[in-house]
Amino acid sequence: MLNISHNQLNKKIDLADYKSGKNIMNVQYYKYFNRFLLAAAIILFIVMFLPWTQNITGQGIVTTLKPNQRPQHIQSQIPGRIEEWFVQEGDEVKKGDTILRISEVKSDYFDDRLMERTNDQIQAKSSSVTAYGGKVDALNRQISALRNEQKLKLEQTKNKLIQSHLKVKSDSIDLEASKTNLKIAETQFNRIQTLQEEGLKAVKDVEEKRLKLQATQAKFISQENKYLASQNEVINARLELSRTNAAFTDKISKTQSDMFTAKSSGFDTQAQVTKLENTYSNYKKRNSLLYVTAPQNGFINKVLTGGIGVTIKEGAELVGIMPSKYDLAVETFVRPIDLPLLHIDEKVRVQFDGWPAIVFSGWPNVSYGTYGARVVAIERFISDNGKYRVLLAPDEDDHTWPEAIRVGSGARTIALLEDVPIWFELWRQINSFPPNYYQPEGNKTASKKDK
Repeated sequence: MLNISHNQLNKKIDLADYKSGKNIMNVQYYKYFNRFLLAAAIILFIVMFLPWTQNITGQGIVTTLKPNQRPQHIQSQIPGRIEEWFVQEGDEVKKGDTILRISEVKSDYFDDRLMERTNDQIQAKSSSVTAYGGKVDALNRQISALRNEQKLKLEQTKNKLIQSHLKVKSDSIDLEASKTNLKIAETQFNRIQTLQEEGLKAVKDVEEKRLKLQATQAKFISQENKYLASQNEVINARLELSRTNAAFTDKISKTQSDMFTAKSSGFDTQAQVTKLENTYSNYKKRNSLLYVTAPQNGFINKVLTGGIGVTIKEGAELVGIMPSKYDLAVETFVRPIDLPLLHIDEKVRVQFDGWPAIVFSGWPNVSYGTYGARVVAIERFISDNGKYRVLLAPDEDDHTWPEAIRVGSGARTIALLEDVPIWFELWRQINSFPPNYYQPEGNKTASKKDK
């Protein structure tokens, strides 16, 4: 009601004197309620200054810390036909245990004695290599014998050439002696003829000297022919020396050619032996692949290709196996805007599906049913869902994670950031601001040292 008059009625009339006024003015619970509101306001004011831990929440799943501990599918390395199963779903297997047996479906491997026959081929080819080696040794010995014979033959021919040279010298000396005798005989004949013409010698003496001169001339001609024959023998000795050397060189070259041919054939056979050994090893390895074994200790989760007589292709998935020993971890996803706030070894709280929990995200110390974790890896490239993947490992300083957790179950993560007053967090939430950017203490110290 508006006060349009200067006469104040409440100063002249006391409403408490009236019955209705007494029922309204004198009620005590209004005073208690006012006190309660005042106390609540004071408590709320104090609470506004309590510390609040900023956090980043996310949804994730339970996985394993190491890649070799995660569930996997066992594949067939070769095509084949399923013949026999040795396990069923839920069985525990050890490393190397046989899971199933398959048979060949390619005609190249149908022979039951394939490895035995391949081994016989290897033995035969190896014997050929040995034979070629023996042939090479024999040819080497033959080359050595030919070279020794060539050496002796050349020495013999050289000696014959030397003898021919000596004979030429001897014949040349005899030829000179015959020339001298011829001159003497001619001189004596001319002297006797002169004396006979003067009447001092008889005709008989002249005839004797003529006969002697003719004999000396015949002997000179014979000695000259002998000298020419000796020179011809020198030429023949030289030709024989060259012919002998050429003949033995030809024989040695031919034997060396046969030796190199034998070596080439031996190397080719050795290559065939190596190829057969490689084929034998491949056959042996392929036979071992007919039995599919467990790569590690674990449990058979699910049979992906069942039945008997089913034909499978190379790389076909047969069964799923879960390792028996593994280190649990949680993979969660954060928004790109929150990624700079996460660091390696950052503290994180995890709530697992199926485990009751009372969570106060800003007061992790009073939360119930959450477990400690730490950041061990942060993805460098964004995932298909538009977020970055973060891998969490159990915090050794916190409670042990439940043993009944299975890989693949859901989890809710709370990454703990900087402590701020509650009023600041409310102000941030109302304005839709991101959490405060900060660096861990270790990084701050390192950056100061770098500076």
